[in-house]
Amino acid sequence: MRVLFLLAASMALSACGLQPMYAGSGGAAVAQGLAEVEVSPIAGQDGWLVRNALNDRLRITGSNAAPRYRLDVMLDDSLEGLGVLNDDTISRERRILRARFQLVDIASDEILLDSTAGSDAGIDVVSSEYATIAAEQTALENLARDVADRMVRRISLRLREAGQQQ
Repeated sequence: MRVLFLLAASMALSACGLQPMYAGSGGAAVAQGLAEVEVSPIAGQDGWLVRNALNDRLRITGSNAAPRYRLDVMLDDSLEGLGVLNDDTISRERRILRARFQLVDIASDEILLDSTAGSDAGIDVVSSEYATIAAEQTALENLARDVADRMVRRISLRLREAGQQQ
């Protein structure tokens, strides 16, 4: 009975259509495509953090391939107060980092992907101003990595689709 169940489960799982992103015949194309993405400069400290995180993730193969794609990114970083105490002081903040990005084919100047990615984090505001500023900075660093991860996943999916169409 167990054998039949395992056999049926394995057949159902194989029919689900899930495939590894970076393995198999299309995986090398996705990894190579990511290595061919050049990230345009992004203004501000948040832009510097996101650009570095993107470059770390895109150059995962260690390849110094000539750029075939350009990634243009515009960021919106905001900090808003959430919790307000009786004396009108803020006790909790929310930091939001949103990115609008376009993947552009350099040769044809065609936009292959136009999308957004974002993330947010909650920050406790404490009596020490230094601790609050440090928490805000740490939140920005974590958000930059998270937004970069989301962008790379979307770009990987787009490059995989393009590879399957060829």
